[in-house]
Amino acid sequence: MPEPAEDFDPSDDGRSAAAIAAAWRRERPGTPTDSIGIVTPVWRLGKLFADDRNRVLRAAGIDAATLDLLSVLRRSGAPHELTTRELARRTLVTAGAISQRVARAEREGMVRRSPAPTGARAVLVTLTPAGHALVERSVDAVLGREAELVTGLSPAERARLAELLDRLLTDLYGRLD
Repeated sequence: MPEPAEDFDPSDDGRSAAAIAAAWRRERPGTPTDSIGIVTPVWRLGKLFADDRNRVLRAAGIDAATLDLLSVLRRSGAPHELTTRELARRTLVTAGAISQRVARAEREGMVRRSPAPTGARAVLVTLTPAGHALVERSVDAVLGREAELVTGLSPAERARLAELLDRLLTDLYGRLD
């Protein structure tokens, strides 16, 4: 039976990133574990944030995909319209997924589709007054809740964490494209 790693904490229930890394070092000496202290908490935070956001969205009467679509249109500035190609680029989903999202939002009266003035089969998607009202309510609910969730960090810590996460994300975008 392998010896426990030096940093193994028997009082830990095995869920902390440190315990996971220590267990891998104990069971498979030489296994690279440096990323566990970063990636494991990021995955877990992502799950916690996503679950909480979904609860808030259900209460607001909107799903995450629709909020994403409406938010991109809202943030684009007046007249709150973009082509489906631009929507796909900004939401990081496929053209097919955007087409489905737009069709559903149009059926619900949240957006309007029209041919783009440039022609060339481009489709322009415009936020309707109903879509505008829904995104305003939903964004306030989601961002208000998420602001509450990060209050365990000081403003300076939040700024530093945001900076580091942005740097890591930018680096990964450059290397994984």
